[in-house]
Amino acid sequence: MSATTEEKKTERLVARVSPGDKALLERAASLEGRSLASFTVEHLVMHAREVIEQREVIRLNEDQTRRFVAALMAPPRKPTPEFLAALRDYRENVISDVNHSDDWK
Repeated sequence: MSATTEEKKTERLVARVSPGDKALLERAASLEGRSLASFTVEHLVMHAREVIEQREVIRLNEDQTRRFVAALMAPPRKPTPEFLAALRDYRENVISDVNHSDDWK
């Protein structure tokens, strides 16, 4: 049972579609032996999860993973004058916990 069917369905979703799109969706739902509503919701949810994963998950190949880990493990570089100027500007203009740290002076 999918997560969408386990959760109580209390929300409503309404969409206007063209007659051609509706016929297409009804045909696809029929081929899967399902109602138009269950077909539409399941496929919308699946696609929504795919979109979110594509935007929020970073995939690296073996070489990219090695380079990323090497960058993480490398000792920090000395802050550039531009960075220090930006930090001073930030501290002067933004109220934050960062304002109380003297690590970069």
